Amino acid sequence: MSRRYLRSIDVERYGALERRSVGPFGPGLNVVFGPNEAGKSTVASFVGGVLFGWEEAHGVRNTYRPAEGERSGSLVFASSDADADAVVFRERNEDGLGGDVSIVADIDNNTFKTMFSLTSDELRSLRNSSDVTARLLTAGSGTGTSPAAAYVEVEQRIAALTSRSAQASGSIPNIVDKIDQLKAAVKQAEEVVDDVKRERFEQRELRQSLDSATERLDALNREIDSLASLRAKIERIDAGVEERSSEVDGLVSEKAELSANLGGASGVDPRLLALGSSDERAILDELDEFAEEQAKLSRAIDAARENSAASSAAYEALLEIDDNPSAARSLANRTTQAAVSVVLPIAFVVAGAFTFLHGREIESLSFTALGIGLVAAALILAAAAIVVLLRPSKGAEAREGRKRDAQWVMLQDRKKLDASLEAKAELELRLGSFLDEAGLGAANGSVRQARALMDEARTARARREAQGLRLAALDMHLDEARKALKDFAAERRRAEAEAGVRSASLAEIDGLVAEKTEERNALIEVVRDMSVRLGELGERLARAEHDRSYDQLKLSLQQERTKLKDAKHELIALLLAKRMLDKSIVAWESRSQPEVYREASRLMSLVTGGAWVGVSMTREGRLVATSSDGAAREVRHLSLGTCQQLYLSLRIAMLLHSAGVGKSVPVLADDILVNFDAARRRGAARALAKLAERRQIIVFTCHHETVDAIAQAADDFTYLEL
Repeated sequence: MSRRYLRSIDVERYGALERRSVGPFGPGLNVVFGPNEAGKSTVASFVGGVLFGWEEAHGVRNTYRPAEGERSGSLVFASSDADADAVVFRERNEDGLGGDVSIVADIDNNTFKTMFSLTSDELRSLRNSSDVTARLLTAGSGTGTSPAAAYVEVEQRIAALTSRSAQASGSIPNIVDKIDQLKAAVKQAEEVVDDVKRERFEQRELRQSLDSATERLDALNREIDSLASLRAKIERIDAGVEERSSEVDGLVSEKAELSANLGGASGVDPRLLALGSSDERAILDELDEFAEEQAKLSRAIDAARENSAASSAAYEALLEIDDNPSAARSLANRTTQAAVSVVLPIAFVVAGAFTFLHGREIESLSFTALGIGLVAAALILAAAAIVVLLRPSKGAEAREGRKRDAQWVMLQDRKKLDASLEAKAELELRLGSFLDEAGLGAANGSVRQARALMDEARTARARREAQGLRLAALDMHLDEARKALKDFAAERRRAEAEAGVRSASLAEIDGLVAEKTEERNALIEVVRDMSVRLGELGERLARAEHDRSYDQLKLSLQQERTKLKDAKHELIALLLAKRMLDKSIVAWESRSQPEVYREASRLMSLVTGGAWVGVSMTREGRLVATSSDGAAREVRHLSLGTCQQLYLSLRIAMLLHSAGVGKSVPVLADDILVNFDAARRRGAARALAKLAERRQIIVFTCHHETVDAIAQAADDFTYLEL
C-alpha cells in the first residue's frame, strides 16, 4: 500500500531563514540535530504554517515574519512505492494552500496542533487545561469539543430554555408571559390607529385632487410657455426671413455684376489664357533654352570680335616692321658681305697667279706651290661667297613666316565672327517663329518681354479662376440662403403644429396667452386652498407618525413570537441532541476509550520503566495515572516530567488508533524530551520508534543525549544536522 511522507522542506523566506532546504527525510523516524538558534523551531513552525496558514501577530508571539517580503516556501512529499512527488506551497494566507491539497484533506488545523505538533511548551501547557482530556480523546475524529463537554452544555441549555426564573429572559415560559402583555397593549393602540387611518384616507383623497389640479396647472403653464415660445420663434423666423431675403437679393446682384465682368483679359493673347500648367511650363522651358542660346551666341560673338580685332592688329604690326630702319641695316650688311665675298677671291687669284708665275720664273717650288695654294684659296672663297650670296637671310625669312601666320589667323577669326553673326540671325528667326506660334508675337523677339507676357497671362488666368471660384461660391451661398428660407418656413409650420396653432398671427397668439393665463390664475387659488387643508392633515399625521409605540408594540410582539418559535425549535433540537449524545457517548466509551487507554497505559509503563502502569479517566472526565503500587493520582498532582510523559503516551496511543487522520502529515517533536531523565528518555525514544512504524516522525533536538537515546531505541532512522 502506498504511503506518502515528507521528503524535504524548502524554505523561501521564513523568519531568519531564506532559501534554505532541509532533507531528505525518511518515511519513519527522523532526527534533526542542531545547536541553539540553528533554526529547529523555525523549521518545525514552517511545516505547520505551510499546511494550515501562517500565524498572525497576537501579542508578543513570534510569527516568523521576515523583515522584507512575505513568508513563503514549499513541502515535497514522496511516496513509498515511487509514485510521482506531491508538492504543496504557500505564500499569502489569503491565497490558500497551493499544490496537491489532498495532503491535508483528512486533518484540520486543531487536530494538527493538538496531536501532530509536539513541543515541550505544548506538553507543559496541557497540564493546566481543564479540557485537555476531552481535546485529546476527540482530536482523532477532527472535532474540537469532547462528547462529555457537549453533553453538559446541552443539559445547561435545556435548563435555561425551561426555567421560569426572572433572570432567564430567553426561557419559553417567560417569553409566553411577555407575549400576553404585548397583545393587550396592541389592542389599546389599535383604537388610536383607526382615527389616524380615517384622516389618512382624507389626506389621500385630497392629495389625488391636488395632483389632478397640479397636473392641469402644469399643463396650462406648458401651454402658455409653448405659446410664448412660439411667439418668440415666429418673431425670430420673420427676422431671419427678412435677413435671408435681403441676402439673396445682394447675392443675385453681385453674381450678375461678376458674370458681366468675367471674360478674357485685354491685351493678352487668348492662346496664352487657354494654356494649361504643363503647356506653360513647356513654353517657359523653351524660352529658357532660347535665352541660354542667345547668351552663348553673345559670348561667342564678343569673343570672335575680340579675337578678330587682335589678329588684325597683329598682322598690321608685322607689316609696319618691314618699313623700319632695322630692315635697311640688315640689307646693307648683306650687300657688304657680297662685296667682300667678291673682292677677296679676286685678290687671292691675282696674288696666287703672280706668285706662281714668279716661282716658275725663279724655278722655285715653294713659290709655285704657294701660288697654287693662293689660287685654290681664292676658289674656295669664291665658292663660299656664292653660297653666302645665294642663301637667303634668316631674319627676313622669319618675318615672312610671321606675316603669313598672322594673316591666316586674321582670316580665321573673321570667318568665326561671320559664322557667329549668321547663327545669331538664324536664332532670332527661330525665336520669332516660336513666339508667333505661342501667341507671344507682341514680345518682338525678346525673351525677357516674352516672359513678362507669360506672367501677365498667368495673372490673368489666376484672376479669371478667382472670378470663377467667386461665382461658384456665390451660387453656393445663394443656394444656402434659399434653402434657409425654405427651412424657416418649415420651422414655422413645425412650431405651429407643436403649439397646436395653425397659421396664427402674433395678435392671435397674444389672445390665446391671455385666455390661458386667466384660467391658470383661477386654478392657482384652488390649489392653494387644498394645500392648506393638506398641511393641517399633514401636521396631525406627522405627530401620529412620530408616535412609534403601535409599530414598536407590533414589532416587539412579532419578535417575541419569533423568539418563542426559535426557542421551541432549539429545545426540540437540544432534546434530540441529548438523546444522540447519550447513545454516542455510550458507544464511544464502550468501543474506543478502553483500547486507547490500554495502549496509553502500555506506553506509560514503557516510558517510565514500569513506575506508572495505568492511564484512565474518571466518570467526571478527569485523567488519572496509576503507579506500579496501585496508587491513582490526578494529573495536577504529578510532577512536570511525569505529566508530560503521560500526555505524550496518550497522544502516541491516539495516533496509533487514528490511522485515518493525517495519513501523510508528519508528527513534529521539538525537544519534547528535555524534562526526562536518562532512563525515561530512552523509554520515550522506544515509544516514538513504535509510532514511527506507522507514521513519519521528525524529532528536532539540540541534545546529544536525545540522539543517543533514539539511536539505541530504533534500528533504522534518518539523521540530519542544521
